[in-house]
Amino acid sequence: MNAFHFHQGNSPLLVSMPHVGLEIPDFIKNDMTDDALSLTDTDWHIDRLYNFLVDMDISVISAKYSRYVVDLNRGTDGQSLYPRQKVTGLCPLETFEEKPLYKKGKVPDINQRVETYWQPYHDKIRIELDRIKKRHGRAMLWDAHSIKSRVPMLFDGCLPDLNIGTGNGISAGHLLVEKLDRITSQSSYSSALNGRFKGGYITRHYGDPKNNIHAVQLEISQITYMDEEPNVRFNEAKANKLRPILIRLIETMIE
Repeated sequence: MNAFHFHQGNSPLLVSMPHVGLEIPDFIKNDMTDDALSLTDTDWHIDRLYNFLVDMDISVISAKYSRYVVDLNRGTDGQSLYPRQKVTGLCPLETFEEKPLYKKGKVPDINQRVETYWQPYHDKIRIELDRIKKRHGRAMLWDAHSIKSRVPMLFDGCLPDLNIGTGNGISAGHLLVEKLDRITSQSSYSSALNGRFKGGYITRHYGDPKNNIHAVQLEISQITYMDEEPNVRFNEAKANKLRPILIRLIETMIE
């Protein structure tokens, strides 16, 4: 059973999409609430937004299963990525609206989910980064995310449109991050660097600039490319406006 989708390219960049998955195995669904089955906290259509990656010869790994099964952007040690702030865990128990994901008395089997869904995704990231670095002498990782523009549980008010995260500067080289930040800050979109979203486990774990592995997360406000609740529909006109900025960011990672 594959826990992810993967396309191998020949560029020095790997793009990860850990929260785009929509599947939930039936034996897990049976324990879940209707709120869980709505998949409301999915990074909706992020693969469609980045539809230019294959043509750019870029490797792409994307989740097959929902973040409600296991969150691929959390560590297995349970350590919070944002101390003193509200977060969801490795196997979330509630939605971003604080609605329960499981029926009364039901709990996830965390060890089974790590072994079946989490570990294969991370094994593949490591294998691909090693292959890329061996070929190019460096490896670049772009962790692609999106989230509703307003999530009161996680942040106040409206989220900036484009949120670059490098773990407060630990996961990617300073000059690279300066270039990326310049692109977003000079665009027509609002932006933040290491604001509310500083990069999750994937960015912080794999980024190692001293060894020429640079990892960057981009959290995009969903209002920039889709119609938000209740329809969660992709908006091609909005996406076409945003894509040139994304292409510039990706080209900068490759350069």
